[in-house]
Amino acid sequence: MIRHILLIKLKESVSAFEVDKLKALFESIPHKIDGVISVEWGLNNSPEQLNDGYTHCVLMTFLDEQARQEYLPHPEHEALKRVFVPLLAGIVVFDYQV
Repeated sequence: MIRHILLIKLKESVSAFEVDKLKALFESIPHKIDGVISVEWGLNNSPEQLNDGYTHCVLMTFLDEQARQEYLPHPEHEALKRVFVPLLAGIVVFDYQV
């Protein structure tokens, strides 16, 4: 399995409606793309305040390397990015093999 972590900093102008829409788009991905096992969406609540302005996290699990490679150019991923990228103030992407 591959874990795909996104640490997200959204623009201050992003509305709660846009955040909800984005969350729903991410959470729909396992139903649309084979090999995406799960998607978790979370809001930072660490009392340590070491998040450097990153407020949201997405944790995706891919079945294997092939699934990740098929996800990256997939039309549903491209559609998600068209909504997601304009909302970003910053992002960290980190993947690792389980």
